[in-house]
Amino acid sequence: MAAKRKAAASAADQAAEQVRALFEHPVVQRLMHDADLRDNLRSAYGSSRTAYGRMRNGKGPAKAILDDKKVQKELRNAADSLRGAADSVRGAGQKRRGGKLRGLAVLVIGGGLAAVALNEGVRKKVLDTLFGAEEEFEYTSQTTPTPAASEPVGTAS
Repeated sequence: MAAKRKAAASAADQAAEQVRALFEHPVVQRLMHDADLRDNLRSAYGSSRTAYGRMRNGKGPAKAILDDKKVQKELRNAADSLRGAADSVRGAGQKRRGGKLRGLAVLVIGGGLAAVALNEGVRKKVLDTLFGAEEEFEYTSQTTPTPAASEPVGTAS
């Protein structure tokens, strides 16, 4: 009997430790202290619930999503709220690094490809470099046409 009490007490201690660790998690801390995050989640839940209710009206969910403008609006609101909540959890204040440099690289590569596509001389030079020079090919027939084959069809004498 004492062993069971000891095992139960140990399990309770482990559960309490896990709850403490959960409350120390940064996402849970942000959820507890960030009112905008809670509002976004509440709004997403409300919009999703409204959209779900409208989709259960008997027409079928596919028809409701495609035809019902109110369902589309509610789903859009839910998606926007979830996006805002995700940005808040991730820390939307953090800037992405390398944005200007990436844009400059795309611009330079795009300009180079446009120059190659628009200028025939440059395009030929690039293709010759990549695939080798184009060889001239001249076709000469080794056979001579027969006189019977040269008569039009349907002209019998």
